Amino acid sequence: MVTYSKLQSNRRQFLALTGLTVPEFQTLMPAFTRSYRRLHPPERTVAGQPRQRLPGGGRTGALHSAEQKLLFILVYLKAYPLQALMGELFGLSQPRVNAWIHRLLPVLHQALAEVGALPERDPGHFAQTQPSCSQEPQFIIDGTDRRRQRPKNPEKQAAHYTGKKKTHTDKNVVVVDAPSKRVGFLSETYAGRTHDKRIADQEGISYPPGTVLYKDTGFQGYEPVGTQTRQAKKKATPRGVNGRGKAHQPEVGTHPGQGGACPRRREALAHRQRRLAEH
Repeated sequence: MVTYSKLQSNRRQFLALTGLTVPEFQTLMPAFTRSYRRLHPPERTVAGQPRQRLPGGGRTGALHSAEQKLLFILVYLKAYPLQALMGELFGLSQPRVNAWIHRLLPVLHQALAEVGALPERDPGHFAQTQPSCSQEPQFIIDGTDRRRQRPKNPEKQAAHYTGKKKTHTDKNVVVVDAPSKRVGFLSETYAGRTHDKRIADQEGISYPPGTVLYKDTGFQGYEPVGTQTRQAKKKATPRGVNGRGKAHQPEVGTHPGQGGACPRRREALAHRQRRLAEH
């Protein structure tokens, strides 16, 4: 069974399972506790009714402590395993795992909003939410694809299928602050077939003045007002060079023009040369 007391001693495994370091987890813990008390006060039952007895009676649950609750929902969001597997990890049944997921997701959302870790969702307010600094702002814009179940509707199936990923996906556009590597803006969710530039054009993201925006070829032609865009250029591959940067060399013992002909062709050529010599 995965517990916070055992996992916090292994910092590398803690980061791999939760996506947070131990200090980041401890920083989020007070806000998570306050959010849980607001949404689920101790004087109320799970159904929201007034309690008939003091809280704490009965058998101690597997997610009794606040640290274990936060660890549970972070592991679910980071690894996204099956609910049956989550039950094996935390000593719960699959129905109880489902109930705890729906119970803790709003709590975590409010806690992240309280500590200011949620990205901006309103594209018109993105410029106002960025802290003012003396240096020019630097952002990176990119599209992200998340795999999803294949839709049964043929129209939805065609809209969500992306030939680049060879699967059905949902797509979002994110804007990341380059110095801090923090996601500052998250767009609405679109079908996986939608082009990155089309999403950016439809969102209409407002950037702070003097922003330097780094982009890839998926945003070719995307030039927001008041920004300086930077796009990496791909170097042309020279002729006669393969994908690893090495020139194609003919095999030893073969003529460059023959290109390593098969044995039968070489035998036929030798036979014709002997016939010509006889004549």
